Amino acid sequence: MSATEYDKMLAGQWYSCIDDKLEALRMRARHAVFAHNSMSPDERQQLSTPLADLFAQHGKNCMIEVPFHCSYGFNINLGDAVYLNAGCIILDSAPVLIGSGTMIGPGAQILCAQHHKDRDKRKAGIEIAKPVTLGVDVWIGAGAIIMPGVRIGDGAIVGAGAVVTGDVAPGQSVVGVPARGM
Repeated sequence: MSATEYDKMLAGQWYSCIDDKLEALRMRARHAVFAHNSMSPDERQQLSTPLADLFAQHGKNCMIEVPFHCSYGFNINLGDAVYLNAGCIILDSAPVLIGSGTMIGPGAQILCAQHHKDRDKRKAGIEIAKPVTLGVDVWIGAGAIIMPGVRIGDGAIVGAGAVVTGDVAPGQSVVGVPARGM
């Protein structure tokens, strides 16, 4: 019996994102995100119920400003007191672990999917998902982009607009495109 596209995605193998089961899971996330983004500010205390129900795990006192977008949600794991400012995007085709006390600036993006470099395979929706991990007390500046497979250590700082293509050591500050130590 061959593995489904969902099974291959979860296993970190090449898979086609053009798949009915994956589309149904993305639709579930779209509904939760829509509910979160259109909720009255008075109702959206801490982590909204639609996102809390969607995410794999979340700690206490998390806050996600609107608008927010994620691909699946079930791969997102938040520690305690995580803050995502307005316009954050998490394309979570692989696990995304965000440690306690981490703050993510407006318009930041966390990306897990890497599309195939072969043109025909890319047209067929072939991609691979790589996990992203942000440690405890990380600060991600506005508009930063965290690429697939990146690990950012505890207490690290990513400057606004940086594109992080490789791991960041604990306590290190990086800026630029591609991001480099200061």
